Amino acid sequence: MSNTKKKNILVTGCAGFIGSNFVPYFLDKYPQYHIVNLDLLTYAGDLENLKECEDNPRYTFIKGDICDRDLVTSIFNEYDIEGVIHFAAESHVDNSIKNPGVFIETNVNGTFTLLDVAYKKWMEKPFTYNKAYEGCRFHHISTDEVYGTLNETDLFTEETPYAPNSPYSASKASSDMIVRSYQETYGLNTVITNCSNNYGPKQHDEKLIPTIIRKALAKEPIPIYGDGKNIRDWLYVLDHCKGIDLVYHTGKEANVYNIGGRNERTNLQIVDSICTILDKKVPADTSYKELITFVEDRAGHDRRYAIDATKLEKNLGWKADENFDTGIVKTIEWYLDKYGVN
Repeated sequence: MSNTKKKNILVTGCAGFIGSNFVPYFLDKYPQYHIVNLDLLTYAGDLENLKECEDNPRYTFIKGDICDRDLVTSIFNEYDIEGVIHFAAESHVDNSIKNPGVFIETNVNGTFTLLDVAYKKWMEKPFTYNKAYEGCRFHHISTDEVYGTLNETDLFTEETPYAPNSPYSASKASSDMIVRSYQETYGLNTVITNCSNNYGPKQHDEKLIPTIIRKALAKEPIPIYGDGKNIRDWLYVLDHCKGIDLVYHTGKEANVYNIGGRNERTNLQIVDSICTILDKKVPADTSYKELITFVEDRAGHDRRYAIDATKLEKNLGWKADENFDTGIVKTIEWYLDKYGVN
């Protein structure tokens, strides 16, 4: 991708957790990029997350819905969009169990709208880009949950068959397939990244790690689903952002890349680590571990996810800078600041 002229890139859903970590990193690294952030600001999006960008002349925020075709078309035209990095998604599994319709609308129809507008703007017909838009790419951010659940030893690779188990993961699997169809049918230049569980600054309070920290500091019961032995592979959010950057710029067209932290932990190990660190940093009368409370398991709760990131490491040279022990300390310190405890 040429670095000579200013490029306008549409990045959706940046007020959410991963997007709000990605934008400052991307603006800082690429002075030739102007980022247009389209975000509906649902409960999971917060402009406070992007405070450090709001005065940047290379950053524009537009409040709106990715399902709104007229709006998306007008953004492509007004800003002459030359790339899309698509984060916007409903992503909380519990919410998808209670209200699946919103997930289908945003994750499936929204992704379709973005793809279709990009195709019509950048290409004159299937497999023929307009001269001015050659090389324009659509990067779709997905999740390892599309692969379903794992046994005790295997890892998800890019070849693992899809077997989504929740309305959330089914909606993400559907959106991945629509991206693939625009690549295969129309020759739209696409890449997909599937990531494992992210953690780090700016994550929504309802997610596991912020919940553990928040409940512990409030001396409230720390809820852990089922037996607490569900395993996730944890990826520090900035490592994910660096992986997205690499794939967007150097990934091979029509390819999928898995981004994982190689940091498998059970939920019990996560809560134990966090409580141990809090016991040292913010000591209370008794250990925070005494607040751990087991609650009824989530419906359709996948037992284990873990990603094999070999393709990304070997082909594009990506490597996670943080392991869980370093990343969790940075994360806890950020939340202690947020909650005014430091």
